[in-house]
Amino acid sequence: MTLARAAVFALLVALAPVSPVWAQADPLQEANQLFRQGQLDRALERVNSFLSSRPKDARGRFLKGLILTEQNKPDDAIKVFTELAQDYPELPEPYNNLAVLYASQGAYDKARNALEMAIRTHPSYATAHENLGDIYAKMASQAYDKALQLDRSNQAAQSKLNLIKELFSQEARPPAKVSATKPEAAPAPQVTPSAPAAPATRPPARATGRRSRAG
Repeated sequence: MTLARAAVFALLVALAPVSPVWAQADPLQEANQLFRQGQLDRALERVNSFLSSRPKDARGRFLKGLILTEQNKPDDAIKVFTELAQDYPELPEPYNNLAVLYASQGAYDKARNALEMAIRTHPSYATAHENLGDIYAKMASQAYDKALQLDRSNQAAQSKLNLIKELFSQEARPPAKVSATKPEAAPAPQVTPSAPAAPATRPPARATGRRSRAG
């Protein structure tokens, strides 16, 4: 069960200033290209260089969060997306990607809260709604499992737990996405018994970003 992350490239475009100069040469375009090619260290170097002169740029910070996610540095990525959400509360993607990261750590309450913020900010954000459904399903599976630990004869709890496991074992979803300014978000960490550029993608829920989903 994986959460989908937000797509990076679309978001980058949405936040990009309308300027022929920017269209001709944007250092974030280069960083995004390196990110897509899997050259994470070089991509991070480009983004950090860009942010050194524009520390508040939403696109650059979002992409940085995605790169850190791909580098398996969840705590650093969480810090980036948290600060981004504080500075740009109108953007739902950072919240979505935070949910993906929290879910990957088993912090489902935090993931749920982040997704609820994303939906409050953008009620029509389908990825967040799906991810929230997956989070609730994961939390339900944990509750049913706990019920069975306390009472092994509870057939109702066992049946419900089996239904949830079957639901997620049968689904074939693309890699999870993270939210980003859209270079493309990295796959979201998995949320089953085992899931981000400025914001950019789906498995238990989706994240906005480079690959497509999280499960």
